[in-house]
Amino acid sequence: MARAIPRRDTVTNVGRSLSIRSKKSDNTSSHASSGGAKHHFGLSSLRGVQQPELSKRLYKLIKSQNHAISAYDQAGKESAAIASQLSDWGESTEDESLSDISDKLGVLLAEIAEQEDLFAQGLEESRGVLKQIRNTESSVQPSRTHKQKIQDEIQKLKYKEPESTKLVTLEQELVRAEAQSLVAEAQLTNITRQKFKEAYDVHTAAVIERAEKQILLAQQARRLVNLLDDTPIVPGEERPAYTAGEQAREVLNDAETGLRGWQARNDPVHSQAGRMGVNAMPGHQEGGVQNVAPPQTEHLSNEQRVEAVERAQEQAPSAPYPVAEEERVATAV
Repeated sequence: MARAIPRRDTVTNVGRSLSIRSKKSDNTSSHASSGGAKHHFGLSSLRGVQQPELSKRLYKLIKSQNHAISAYDQAGKESAAIASQLSDWGESTEDESLSDISDKLGVLLAEIAEQEDLFAQGLEESRGVLKQIRNTESSVQPSRTHKQKIQDEIQKLKYKEPESTKLVTLEQELVRAEAQSLVAEAQLTNITRQKFKEAYDVHTAAVIERAEKQILLAQQARRLVNLLDDTPIVPGEERPAYTAGEQAREVLNDAETGLRGWQARNDPVHSQAGRMGVNAMPGHQEGGVQNVAPPQTEHLSNEQRVEAVERAQEQAPSAPYPVAEEERVATAV
């Protein structure tokens, strides 16, 4: 189940980008001057109030993730602008050594900044998976609410009119509501566990990829810094001519080779999700072992339906009571 965040070819041409100065544009400075993303009250804020109780916490978490992703994206843009400014400053010093090394260092720092954008993409993918849990929670809430409403009505009626014939009808309706709730709750726990593992498989893989690539680039950047001779001179003394230009280019080539050769070596996150059917219920077990068939109750009386549900629970607690297709929990994003 372990996966790597999709890689883009543009992140592996460090060696070809021998200078960051050739890529400057007017909008570069705008990235540096623009502040972080600001969040204002609007319709999206109202959606949080309208969320079912069951999905409110995850809704808030997903919304907070969106803010964090925007911050990572903005940090990458700011860092890229800073890398460009470093190159400009080095050029303005009229020091050949400092100019060349600062320019190439800017290339590596810009590539480190690019990893923030790729990291944000990985977090967004993980966030999309969590939305499936949130949507399932939202769709299960009506089932819980309906069952609780019937239970409350029964308790009120037993207190006010214990002999009412309506009690029989309500109790039969409660049986049906509980049967439907069995399916919804089973689907919820199946989807929640599967999607939780999937979301944080993607999330942690993105963290590892970003960290390892930035370490690789930072190590090459340190090689560049080491090429600058900082031996003190006395007034009137001239510094030796700069001769490390070829070595500096080789550092960028090594960085490009390292990025191109990078591969994820993460411990896999194992999953049994392949055993789950399209309706979030277990499919056939491996090795030819069949799941216990669910009870067919469409043409049974209420008393017979109760017995069928109880019998199914005893034989296969993990195989909930079936309901019509339109009553199944929606799991689409």
